[in-house]
Amino acid sequence: MTMKNKIEVNVEVTYLPEQSNLVSSKYAYAYTITITNNGETGAQLRTRRWLIQDESGETEEVIGEGVIGQQPHLSPGESFKYSSGAVISTETGTMKGSYGMISDQGQRFDAVIPEFTLSEPYTLH
Repeated sequence: MTMKNKIEVNVEVTYLPEQSNLVSSKYAYAYTITITNNGETGAQLRTRRWLIQDESGETEEVIGEGVIGQQPHLSPGESFKYSSGAVISTETGTMKGSYGMISDQGQRFDAVIPEFTLSEPYTLH
């Protein structure tokens, strides 16, 4: 990856107990993603590809246009933040993927979404 196209992706995960149903093995998580353009040229997010895996090894692939119905353009130094969610059938899992981007010069490239863990925070009583 050149400095021209340098997209940073940061993720925060929250377990949603009120939307989870442990009896039917449904564990709900919200995630907030901040996408920052640390490159030297503007770029637009066009597509997304997710791999969502639960503890049992079952993997779901999600491919689509944009994020939350948008295809944001990020000028150098700009960030875009959005929230979404996932439901998995085990208590913990992982997500990773990529955003299909296109630079202002028409170059297509992928911005990697580093793997992150879906898990309920452990609390001390």
